[in-house]
Amino acid sequence: MAQSYDVVSREQYQYALTNFRIAHEKVEEQRGQLQEQEKQVALLRARIALLEGTSDSGQNRKGNSIDDFSIKNAASQLEREIHSWAASLVANPPADLNDIRQAALIDIHDGELPEDFPTPENPTNFQMQILNLLRHALAKTICDGIVNCLIVTDSAEANIQLTRIHEHIFSRDATVAAVWRRQTFSAAVEKCSRDTSRFFISEHLPNLAEVIRPDEKENSPAAGIYNVLEAGYEFSRMLHGAPSTSGGSVDAFYRAFVPELRTILHPTQVELVKRCITSERRQQDCVGATVFPGLVKVTRGAPGPGGQQAPHAQTVVRRAQAICQCALGIHPMQNGEAHSHQHP
Repeated sequence: MAQSYDVVSREQYQYALTNFRIAHEKVEEQRGQLQEQEKQVALLRARIALLEGTSDSGQNRKGNSIDDFSIKNAASQLEREIHSWAASLVANPPADLNDIRQAALIDIHDGELPEDFPTPENPTNFQMQILNLLRHALAKTICDGIVNCLIVTDSAEANIQLTRIHEHIFSRDATVAAVWRRQTFSAAVEKCSRDTSRFFISEHLPNLAEVIRPDEKENSPAAGIYNVLEAGYEFSRMLHGAPSTSGGSVDAFYRAFVPELRTILHPTQVELVKRCITSERRQQDCVGATVFPGLVKVTRGAPGPGGQQAPHAQTVVRRAQAICQCALGIHPMQNGEAHSHQHP
């Protein structure tokens, strides 16, 4: 039986072959364009990493990105160091505890001693109050003197000026500010010098320093304040120097805040480190001491319909750690009812 074959003319064959060749050339051309685009994207990413100080060239000496979880972990470690220093100072006081308490209160209130600040009669509550006032004073120092002021050099005046420059740049272009900040911190001093720490103390804790005299004995509990301030600087440098895990899509920086003594407890801003039945009963209670600052992530507001810049958005990343007044025995009891406090 004869087999049948599909036969095309020479012209049809040449036409199909030509079209196939043209299609193949087009595919190769598109493939080359895609490869070139990938190359350009890679170069652009490398350039962005270089500007942000995150490239492999070593401009960012640590090279770590940060996220809210790592910030909370680092904050918890610093909080423990603050507590350890305050506890050692109360256990081995270099001066009379009354003098330490008064000096801490004066520094916390910016040079004025509050006349109506109660003193617990119970010796245990008295020591606990001093312990947490010391933590509050040091938290306030780290907040105002270190985290909220870009510490880049050993010169206080230069650091203040750099902080102002950053605020000006951020108000105009948050992306440029992020690159500027990370580049600046890539060349920041490795450690907080003793002179810089002394400046923090003289600016924020002058009365307490005069009482405890941290420079008299190198290994005394009072001298441990320098280690805490150094740890505070490392924490601040991590916040301001490392890029976020958003890959540059969100330009943000961090600021710290410390609720003042005897202000109302706001659940969105304050987290109690001790359980307070007064608060659980939805009764009003106030801050007895802030033992660690809260952290706010500041991001640039989205432009409005008319192109106007919206206010910067502020998100609480970590609530301030606080102890309520009645936990310290300085809140008057109501109706003779005692308040119960426990560790969570």
